Amino acid sequence: MIHTHLDADLAIEVIGLGKKYRIGGLIDRHRTLRDSLSATLRRGAQALRSYNNGEPRPARPHDFIWALRDVSFTVRRGEVLGVIGRNGAGKSTLLKVLTRITVPDEGYARIRGRVGSLLEVGTGFHLELTGRENTYLSGAVLGMRREEIDRKFDEIVEFAGVERFVDTPVKHYSTGMYLRLAFSVAAHLDPEILLVDEVLAVGDAEFQKKCLGKMSDVAGEGRTVLFVSHNMDAVRQLCHSALWLERGHLQQIGPTMGVIQAYLADTAQDRAGMVFPVMNEQYGIGFNDVRLALVPTQSGAHDLHLELEVLARQPIPRVGIGIELLTAMGARVAYLDERLTNFVFDMEAGINRFALECPAIDRLLAAGDYVINLWLTMANIDALVMLDRAVAVTIPGTDLYGTGLYVDVHKHGPVLLPLRVHRLEPALAHK
Repeated sequence: MIHTHLDADLAIEVIGLGKKYRIGGLIDRHRTLRDSLSATLRRGAQALRSYNNGEPRPARPHDFIWALRDVSFTVRRGEVLGVIGRNGAGKSTLLKVLTRITVPDEGYARIRGRVGSLLEVGTGFHLELTGRENTYLSGAVLGMRREEIDRKFDEIVEFAGVERFVDTPVKHYSTGMYLRLAFSVAAHLDPEILLVDEVLAVGDAEFQKKCLGKMSDVAGEGRTVLFVSHNMDAVRQLCHSALWLERGHLQQIGPTMGVIQAYLADTAQDRAGMVFPVMNEQYGIGFNDVRLALVPTQSGAHDLHLELEVLARQPIPRVGIGIELLTAMGARVAYLDERLTNFVFDMEAGINRFALECPAIDRLLAAGDYVINLWLTMANIDALVMLDRAVAVTIPGTDLYGTGLYVDVHKHGPVLLPLRVHRLEPALAHK
């Protein structure tokens, strides 16, 4: 390869990158010994059946899925690149290849500079250790020297807001406290290149705002950042340019707003009747036989009505249904999982049909464009299958306050408050 004077200005160079996984090749961490033995016996039986006249059956093309395929791009020093795309598009796989967590099957990625990553918040944490001890342990795992942690310790703890509990074992922390401290440790690395995967899912709204501010500070210091997020507003605020992945392929790269607009226009297309196959065989027998067909029967001005079809070739107990409502730019409006709603059903063999209804949705939401994520869960599995941006919904708006004007999601926010203000008589007002 001929090196030019521009090469020295590149922090990341990715050429023809490809990564594939064998379907069913992953191991579910929730399996018992009995489950593992059963899986081993199933694989042995499948291997015996794969032989024909003494010759092994070659792997079929559909036995593999390409998480990334023929991806090429460069990132200059000091550039902040947003990486966007649906769930399963290959975003996290890309960051894992760049951090050398996984090895590509095709192409290469060249990194120039010290790399820090925020891929798995909580790396190196131990529940029996205190917040102080975990700060040093996690910092060491992430590549920080002890003197570096000493220098930044007070800042890390203050940023996380856990000063009073720093000498308490983290097993007594709330989930929010645990995640805030874990993020704070990782966020105070001083790498030349920072790779960040969906950190805005950490903590409450106030802490997420602090996270954005920290990311902005890092970008302002001239460090190179790759920022993966579903929050388009955050990508728009932080990133100079954006990269859009679609089913493992590079769909578009360029100025941030242009890429975001193209992505949103694509995801807003009507996906009525689409079938979403499940390819996660590692979750047990029958799960790879579940598929979803989503049919929005009415997304009009008043009621939202969706029909969900689930095809199971054998009974599957206690499958939960979850739903998430987002603005078109990716800001969460509502999140309901089966733990909150108890939308849990025993799936029968064959087609199972469900209706999801939200009456008078135009009296809840401001006028604008929204998207809906849906998912199925089972037992300890967080997401059996995720339908990312499965449905696009346009709310034309309603004159809730009788002023002749509509509340607009972009100007005023997504939620309508049925607020009423009444004048009180002076005597009543002072009682």
